[in-house]
Amino acid sequence: MRSFAYVINDKAGIHARPAGTVVKTAQKFASDILIKKGEKEADAKKLMQVMALGVKYGEEITVEVSGDDEETACPTVEAVFREQL
Repeated sequence: MRSFAYVINDKAGIHARPAGTVVKTAQKFASDILIKKGEKEADAKKLMQVMALGVKYGEEITVEVSGDDEETACPTVEAVFREQL
């Protein structure tokens, strides 16, 4: 398993457009990709779950990637967060 922590820099938090980009990117990989905020977690491949986390500006999330292609998936998803959020 690989993981990274990220603090949301977008003033609107995780909103529809960047969340959609995260989901589309996550769906390209076979690995399980979870986004965690406190006690809550969401499958990064499901838009409604990602939106339901309600992540706001300045909050920290942790993304955990586990599976056969985690070595590629983790840095790719991290790059999307850095570019979009």
